[in-house]
Amino acid sequence: MWPLKTIIIFLLCFSPSRQQFPRLCATQEALRAKECCPAWEGDGSACGASSGRGFCRDVEVSDQPDGPQYPFSGLDDREKWPLVFYNRTCQCAGNFMGFNCGDCKFGYFGQNCNERRESLRRNIFHLSRSERIRFVSYLNLAKQTVSADYVVATGTYLEMGNGSNPMFSNVSVYDVFVWMHYYVSRNALLGGPGNVWTDVDFAHWAPAFLPWHRVYLLHWEHEIRKLSGDTSFTIPYWDWRDARECAVCTDELMGGRSPQDPDLISPGSVFSSWRVLCSQATDYNDRGVLCDARAEGPLRRNPGNHNRNLVERLPTSAEVEFTLSLPDYDTGAMDRSANMSFRNTLEGFGDPRTGLGSSPRLGMHAALHVFMNGSMSSVQGSANDPIFLLHHAYVDSLYEQWLRRHRPSPSQYPGSNAPIGHNAEYHMAPFMPLHRNREYFISSKDLGYEYSNLLGASQRLAESLHPYLEELQAAWPWLLLAALCGGIVAIAVTAAVLTAKRRYGGSSFLPGRSWKNLFSLPERQPLIWSNDTEETSHRNYQTAM
Repeated sequence: MWPLKTIIIFLLCFSPSRQQFPRLCATQEALRAKECCPAWEGDGSACGASSGRGFCRDVEVSDQPDGPQYPFSGLDDREKWPLVFYNRTCQCAGNFMGFNCGDCKFGYFGQNCNERRESLRRNIFHLSRSERIRFVSYLNLAKQTVSADYVVATGTYLEMGNGSNPMFSNVSVYDVFVWMHYYVSRNALLGGPGNVWTDVDFAHWAPAFLPWHRVYLLHWEHEIRKLSGDTSFTIPYWDWRDARECAVCTDELMGGRSPQDPDLISPGSVFSSWRVLCSQATDYNDRGVLCDARAEGPLRRNPGNHNRNLVERLPTSAEVEFTLSLPDYDTGAMDRSANMSFRNTLEGFGDPRTGLGSSPRLGMHAALHVFMNGSMSSVQGSANDPIFLLHHAYVDSLYEQWLRRHRPSPSQYPGSNAPIGHNAEYHMAPFMPLHRNREYFISSKDLGYEYSNLLGASQRLAESLHPYLEELQAAWPWLLLAALCGGIVAIAVTAAVLTAKRRYGGSSFLPGRSWKNLFSLPERQPLIWSNDTEETSHRNYQTAM
């Protein structure tokens, strides 16, 4: 029995695409062959091999030991990702990327992926009104559009009969990412109702927290660009330092509070119609099953009305600065108990004032999740709330600040003994093509993007003025038209006065009045009363000035 389980788990850790699972690899044929090497439509060959874009290769996984937090082997589909589902995938050459090598690496554009371009992620409050509208519309488009490239797994590889009975579901482009975040953070199913292992997470509580979410945001940006055709799109960030309320929770942005139910989104926001999925972790654990990707009710959020014993308030500038000052990326057991660990403190399990791990109160990244008091407050279901993107973009900017300040050597990222899924050479679940954790322990500039708050002083000023300049640019034709109209009216009035003067200047028109008095009103009493004393006291007013 155990050898069979071991084989199944070995197969389980296999995934085919950037956001699992590529539709072309979710077939009985692909699953039983354990191969995900779809043809690139450009030349019809697997992985675009005829054009030199990539080749179908065996997957190589690391054999470095994991930490003691997860004491099992061969029981979870994410172990040694992606070997459970596939052992052969496309490995792309040069600047090509994608489950069929049909896309470009991050930071590269063009048909041949030879155009290097740096994108800028900006403060959401520095976007113009039209840019904010566009951002919200892209989010809603992604939520309403079924993904053409990907499906999500609703059963384990064992439940799929080793591939003979594929269990996948169609979801929207947005919900592919909701499912991914659920899948990577879910509890391990050990078999049977209620039999789960909770101390495991392939993207949280350990070193891969920051690299994994960096890749997640990059892929999300990529999918929105493909869906909208807007190749300049970037995810904005929300700088929540010292905030006392949810500044982005307005109907113009991420949705205000409903006046009928404070736990729901205002009906004036498009997000009030959104439905969540994969948000009921306790129910899945009780039944010993995976999320089935069905809608589970409305998006919930009640910011500020959270458990104050767990989170006192949102992080302060001083706490952010302390976190950035920590020189070691991770320490000790490299989990939630790590002391003086930049990663653990930024994630929220280290005290942002002392650096001590296993803090009874959550801070930094985790504090924001708890503060939102709704869908965002569950790790597995948190990506349902679009604020998740703004939040993690800012967390990623802090990660980037730390990398630039401390310039760590690649060896600072642990190669072994980290919790399962977090060693340097481990492939991130459930991404394809495969990404190793250490590959994203590098500057964002090497991945083709920058943050506006990390620009030089003059560039930051120009960026902050951008929305006002854009509004002015949009309004100047109307201002010009108003000026022209005003000029025409002034000319017309002047012409009328001159015409009247020529016509009546020498006649007996209004006898007894001069032109000087024509448009004057009689003054019945002085505007300023004065006497000799007052006259003396004010005589030198102009001189004194």
